[in-house]
Amino acid sequence: MTGAERASGSNIRVVLSTVSDRDAAARLARQLVDERLIACANLLPGITSIYRWKDEVQTEGEVLMILKTQTAVLDRLVQRLQEIHPYDVPEVVCLPAGFTAAPYARWVITETRAGGD
Repeated sequence: MTGAERASGSNIRVVLSTVSDRDAAARLARQLVDERLIACANLLPGITSIYRWKDEVQTEGEVLMILKTQTAVLDRLVQRLQEIHPYDVPEVVCLPAGFTAAPYARWVITETRAGGD
């Protein structure tokens, strides 16, 4: 891929969050797309999470949501995800995209709204 066909990815972010089931993941993802806080979500069912909660080790099946957004809407996305997420303490982990193909980066930026409109 030539430099003209790729972007640095500096404005694109990948956000990870888990929920208990596919229906909850689909509801959250659709709402965040409808609100233009994410361009898209990939839902990966069938993961197993092992964690400590209230002094007990838990093992639960979950769905991992991989959410794509831009830096300009990240704070609004995190706030909204925490408002609508069914967990008391939702996982919200943001990773910078070290590389994003330019057409995809443009699409993510076009599909998310930086101004809150």
